[in-house]
Amino acid sequence: MEHYTPIYVNTSDKSVLVIGGGRVAERKVRGLLQTEARITVVSPLLTPTLEQLHQESRIEWIARSYRNGDLRGAFLVYAATDDPNVNHSVVQEAEAGAILVNDAMSSGNSSFITPSVVRRGRLSIAISTAGAGPAAAAEIRALLEQQFGDEYETYLDFLHQMRMEIKSRGLPPTVRSTLLRRLTEMDILDTIRTGQFEWWSEEKIGNWISRNQEEM
Repeated sequence: MEHYTPIYVNTSDKSVLVIGGGRVAERKVRGLLQTEARITVVSPLLTPTLEQLHQESRIEWIARSYRNGDLRGAFLVYAATDDPNVNHSVVQEAEAGAILVNDAMSSGNSSFITPSVVRRGRLSIAISTAGAGPAAAAEIRALLEQQFGDEYETYLDFLHQMRMEIKSRGLPPTVRSTLLRRLTEMDILDTIRTGQFEWWSEEKIGNWISRNQEEM
């Protein structure tokens, strides 16, 4: 695991292939649905969930077994069949084409891995146990889901709104940084948790920026 670099990859409008149509492939697809990737599943059969996603035009389906050459043009590939020989062939083609590939049956053969993720709107927390065990990752994820509740989605949307507003005013970088730091020092999260939060009007935002600039 020390050979992996934790990164977030932008797959929006990128071609992502999932080889396989079973439950493992379904989990991979579920993790991709929010990324706006162009998802293609290559498999003779699909789970009911994957078939429904295909009917809803959320994924493409090539209804046959994997063939060499299927990965052409792909940005990411998941080898997610229950046949280690097929997965190995997929990995070989991907490596020959310098394509990032994940072998669902062997992290050691993968050029990337997909961690367990807690999502709260703009917030995403990735969890990996370096192969220690999926149960441990699930336990840690459950703890984080309790610690970081739905209020963080509203909180980060608020911070994003404020950041965009501050940036639009053409303030010096040092002033922008100070204003954003002061935002995080406020008790916005507690206000959201107690149901007392209200989105700031343009006037309130302007007054807050002006007041804090004066105090610098």
